[in-house]
Amino acid sequence: MLATAQTFTLDGISARPVRVEVDVHRGLPAFSVVGLPDAAVREARERVRAALVNCGFEFPLRRIVANLAPASLRKAGPGLDLAISVALLTASGQLELGGSIAMVGELALDGSVRPVPGVLAIAEAARERGCKTIVVPAENGAEAALVEDLEVICLESLSQVAALAAGDWKSRRPQPMSLDRREGEAMPDLADLRGQRHLRYALEVAAAGGHSMLMVGPPGAGKSLAASRLPSILPPLAAAEALEVARIASVCGRLGERGVSGRPFRSPHHTISPAGLIGGGNPPGPGEATHAHRGVLFLDELCEFRRDTLEALRAPLESGWVAVARAGAWRQLPCRFMLVAASNPCPCGRGESDPECSCAPLAVQRYQARLSGALADRIDVLAAIRQPSAEEIGGPAGEHSAAVRERVVAARERQESRLGAGRSNAEMTATEVRDCALEESAATLLAEAYARRRLSGRAHDRVLRLARTVADLAGSDAIGHEQVAQALQLRRRDSE
Repeated sequence: MLATAQTFTLDGISARPVRVEVDVHRGLPAFSVVGLPDAAVREARERVRAALVNCGFEFPLRRIVANLAPASLRKAGPGLDLAISVALLTASGQLELGGSIAMVGELALDGSVRPVPGVLAIAEAARERGCKTIVVPAENGAEAALVEDLEVICLESLSQVAALAAGDWKSRRPQPMSLDRREGEAMPDLADLRGQRHLRYALEVAAAGGHSMLMVGPPGAGKSLAASRLPSILPPLAAAEALEVARIASVCGRLGERGVSGRPFRSPHHTISPAGLIGGGNPPGPGEATHAHRGVLFLDELCEFRRDTLEALRAPLESGWVAVARAGAWRQLPCRFMLVAASNPCPCGRGESDPECSCAPLAVQRYQARLSGALADRIDVLAAIRQPSAEEIGGPAGEHSAAVRERVVAARERQESRLGAGRSNAEMTATEVRDCALEESAATLLAEAYARRRLSGRAHDRVLRLARTVADLAGSDAIGHEQVAQALQLRRRDSE
C-alpha cells in the first residue's frame, strides 16, 4: 500500500517542500530511504522504528521504501522523522490522516517529538504552498504561530497522532512568541562613553543613516565600548524586519523562547574564515553577515583579519545580499547590516605620531594593508580616536542612549518618507544620490574636495549620503555647506 505526507526541508534560510512517499509491500523485511537524504535523514529508519513500537503501534515486517521527492533536492536534518512515520502508519493501514496538512519534527526513541530549527521558515513555506494546517513539535509552536492564516497543531508525542487522525483530540493554538521590537532598555548605555565628543557624533550619524563605520585609535580609547553601545541608539525593528530576523535566527537554531528582543549584534573573532563570515559549506549555509542582517556586524581588531576574509565583504556591503555558489548549489542570502570596525593605527597600537611607537615603517605598512583601498572606499564613516584625558574619564557621564535614539528615530522617519519604508540613506541608489537637493555653496565645497583629495566616484557619492544624513538630523530639506563640511570631516582618519 502507498501513502504520502507533506513536509519541508531547509534550504539556506528558506524551506523547500518535500513529498514523502512510503510504500509497504510483501518481501524480505527492509526499510530503505531514498531521494538524496543526508546521514541524519537516513538514520530516521531507526528512530521511526523504535518510536512506533514504543508508542504502541505495529512496525510492519515487510519491504518498506520511503521516497523523498523531488529526488534531485538534497534533504538534510531530522525534521522529516514525523512525516515519514505518519506516512508509514497510513501505508500500513494503522491510521488515516487526510487534508492539506504539513508536518515537521524529530522523533525520540520513546516517541516524543523533539524541536527542530527553521520551523518559522517552514510554516511560511507551508502557507505559501496552500497548506491549511501544520503539525509541529510543542516547543516550536510559538514560532509557528507567528504565521497567520495557518492552523498550528502541537505534538508532544507520536502517540497523539492516532487521536488526531480520529478527530478525538486537537491541540489549542499556541500563543505567538514575542517579537518585542523595543530597543535599548536592557542594553549598555552610551553614557558610559566618557569624552570622545567626535566619536559620539560619528556614532549618531552612522546610526541615523545606517552607515558603515571604521574607528582607528590606540588600545583602550573606547572603540569596543562605543561599538557595543551602538545597538542602544538604533531605531526599533519594524514588524517586517523583526520577522526577517526571527526567520534567520530560527533557521540557525538561535531563536529561543524569548523570541526577538532587538537588532542582532555579531562580533566574530579575527580568525574567522571567509565562509564563516559570508556563508558557505555544502549545502551552503548563512555566515555571520547573514546572522547580522538588520543589525550590526562588529569587526574588532580589523587589521588582524585575513585579507581575503575582509575582501569577501565588498560585494555584500554594496548590494545587501551575498551569493554563495557551490558545486550543484547556489544560494542568495540577505545581509543588510551595519559594518562597524575598530583598528589600531599600527601593530603596537600607539601610532606613528607617538614618540614611543617602535614599529618599523614596513611593519606599519604591512599591518594597514590588510584593509584594502577598495574596501576602505566602501566604508562611510572613518573616525580617528584619541586617548581620553583623566578629566574626561573621571568627569560626568555623557548623553544617555534614549536621548540620542530619539534624534536617530526622527532622522530615520524623514528618510523613510523620502525613500520608502525600511530604507535608509546608506541604501540610496546612484540616481537617488544625484537627486539630493544641494545648495550652491555645498556643491562648490564638494567639487573642491573631490579635486583636492582625489576622491573616487564612490567616495563622492558616500560623502553625499553622509551629508544627507547630517541634514536629516538637523531637520533640513536641503544639503548645505555645513552638512557637506561635516560629512567630509567624518571621512577623515585624522579628524581629531
